Amino acid sequence: MKRLAVILSGLLLALPAAAADYVALPGGSFSSVLPADGKVAPARIAPFHLRTEPVTNAEFLAFTQKHPEWRRDRVPALFADAGYLSHWAGDNTLGAAISPTQPVTRVSWFAAEAYCESEHARLPTWYEWEYAAAADSERADARNDPAWRERVLIWYSRPSNAPLPEVGGAADIHGVRDLNGVVWEWVDDFNALLVGSDSRDQDGADKFKFCGAGALTMQEKENYATLMRVAMLSSLKASNTTTNLGFRCARPD
Repeated sequence: MKRLAVILSGLLLALPAAAADYVALPGGSFSSVLPADGKVAPARIAPFHLRTEPVTNAEFLAFTQKHPEWRRDRVPALFADAGYLSHWAGDNTLGAAISPTQPVTRVSWFAAEAYCESEHARLPTWYEWEYAAAADSERADARNDPAWRERVLIWYSRPSNAPLPEVGGAADIHGVRDLNGVVWEWVDDFNALLVGSDSRDQDGADKFKFCGAGALTMQEKENYATLMRVAMLSSLKASNTTTNLGFRCARPD
């Protein structure tokens, strides 16, 4: 029976993947923790479509089968570090310990962007991601609710080696799932989130001037969880992979 289950699982993964679901978000003026002018100006976000769920292991496996240049045994070191898909059982198989419906992690920015391009999409910008993640089931912006912030912060206290939940949590008011409480997620402009006040600074993220929620240019300092994401993403290189970093895709309206 166990062998039959493995065979059936392989057959299911070999089937053509169903088209991913995207939902429309209206955009608009949004008060980001990273002011558009570095001081107080809100961000202006154009309407866009966002993938309702993070990309799963099964979906990314199907992608590497169709685009073998992104298999872990073939991807150039320039585009992914040694941890790339290292939790999978093999170069072209998940293994019994990995759930097909868990979000894929240990993927680089390069690989995530390539996947999104295969769906005629791209990674969301930081402003798009932050805007979407501010919602709950009833409000487009729930960040002023202490209970909302507490629920988000609880996830950040989870041990990094805890098993990942499967995708498919409760939908927010837009119809998007799992933006908070499942995995960290790549954004398109991750390496431009923290920049020096002097335009002559050419070193990318201004990591050394950032200290938790005390960054002076930050708004909404009570939203520690969001600021933690900014700090984490800004510390990465595009080839990096981590055990709890996944992604989803976006499309312009």
